[in-house]
Amino acid sequence: MREKLTKSDVEKIQQEIEHRKLVERKKLIESVKEARSHGDLSENFEYHAAKKEKNRNESRIRYLERMLKTAIIVEDNSKEDEVGLNNTVQLYCEDDDEVETYRLVTSVRGSSLNGRISIESPIGKAILGHKEGERVYIKVNDQFGYYVVIKKIIKTQDEEDQIRSF
Repeated sequence: MREKLTKSDVEKIQQEIEHRKLVERKKLIESVKEARSHGDLSENFEYHAAKKEKNRNESRIRYLERMLKTAIIVEDNSKEDEVGLNNTVQLYCEDDDEVETYRLVTSVRGSSLNGRISIESPIGKAILGHKEGERVYIKVNDQFGYYVVIKKIIKTQDEEDQIRSF
């Protein structure tokens, strides 16, 4: 699947790749060498743990590089009066008679537990581009959905989020 990323997402991913290659890789290689020097490798737990951690770092680098290679770059600009990427939105849920607050983000930053929903999620897809006061149908699946009213749109800055680890 091709991830939708903003320019800021791409920069942060590139920074993580650089850190993992230049800093983490060197430390992990040294850890493997140190553990190897402790003798019999077949019963050397430190060696196997160090090697596993080194491989985990290399896998993360490959994953991030592949993500960047296949990513679709999206703009985080939206009109002043409509829901866009990186906006905080207050939604009135008619069925529950409650107001919920979410921030619309790219899929790599999504974290529903922290109030950040992806533009790829059912809610994100439904409210993107709509205006305050509009009633929007959120389709969960072929048989179920619900309505929300967009109560308030708050334009927010992109800098406070970090890329989540997978």
